[in-house]
Amino acid sequence: MKDRNFLDTVMEFEQQLESMQKQFEALKKFVALMMEEHQTLQMENSHLRSRLEEVLSVHQKENEKEAIQEKQNAMDIGEGYDNLARLYHEGFHVCHVHFGSSRKGEDCLFCLSFLNKQ
Repeated sequence: MKDRNFLDTVMEFEQQLESMQKQFEALKKFVALMMEEHQTLQMENSHLRSRLEEVLSVHQKENEKEAIQEKQNAMDIGEGYDNLARLYHEGFHVCHVHFGSSRKGEDCLFCLSFLNKQ
């Protein structure tokens, strides 16, 4: 009777091993699938990062162009102001009331208020 019990135990152990082997095969397939998906995601991530860098560099170049344009506009405004101040000191009106006419050495409140605006 002991032999029969031992044989049953061995057969039961064999069934457990077969079941574990099936589970192990399923686990191996799952790991292979996950590794493949991981590789795909890494490649996609790499492509997205390079695309993002391209877009950011283009955006940065546009911002730099805008900053240069704004700086040039600010310089243009400064030049115009300097020209008007020079004309005023040469003796001409720069106000909208008497623009271009001679001041004859007298100060003009309209011109001064215009030049003092920033």
